[in-house]
Amino acid sequence: MVTFSIGQWRAWAPEMRDAESWMQWANAPYCPLADYESPELNFLTPMQRRRLSPMARMVFDCAWPLADHRAPMPLVFASQHGETTRSFALLQAMGRHEGLSPTSFGLSVHNAVVGMWSKIRNDNTKSIALSVNADGLEQAFMEAAFLLRRGARAAMVVLAEERPPPAYIPWIVDVPFSYAVAFRIERGAQWRLEKHQDESGVPQLWPNALNFVRHLCLGSAELKNTNGDQHWLWTRTS
Repeated sequence: MVTFSIGQWRAWAPEMRDAESWMQWANAPYCPLADYESPELNFLTPMQRRRLSPMARMVFDCAWPLADHRAPMPLVFASQHGETTRSFALLQAMGRHEGLSPTSFGLSVHNAVVGMWSKIRNDNTKSIALSVNADGLEQAFMEAAFLLRRGARAAMVVLAEERPPPAYIPWIVDVPFSYAVAFRIERGAQWRLEKHQDESGVPQLWPNALNFVRHLCLGSAELKNTNGDQHWLWTRTS
């Protein structure tokens, strides 16, 4: 079990880009039909923006305002599928016996986002990239909570998934739409996170991260996230 406080959070998805639109989604969840439009990121230079993939842009859009004008803090980034669009393009190039772009390859690896974050922000604080399963939200929060225990005053938790290329859709069924969500957590006891036993057998309609965002918007005092054989209990204590 770990405890912490959430100082601030932000999320991004097509059609949901501010608190009001996320509240509307929380009250009546749906899958956005809008085309994938990357965040503009006007706080970056054009050269910096060009190097960021659509998924990295989502991450920066969510995380940057939470870190801006604050002391550097460790970052925990988690994703289950990573840069599927960029990786698939590399696989297609290999299938055509074409040479691979070293830049594209370097930006396709799982820790590329945190590397770009560190470089653009000129921030050498510890960063962690987790390749996770369906309970990546909880694993990332546990990792960040341990950083707080080891002395960090605050930590950033970021999760992101992008809608995969059509060729992957039969196998990747847990990304209803592209999204990213960032949380700045601090020492405190506002939230308690722990594993629990769940015998209800009730199916969960949304990925853990989106489910948590929904209940944050709704102000729920308790949330149970279940995927596979992993069961987690979130409790708001204050």
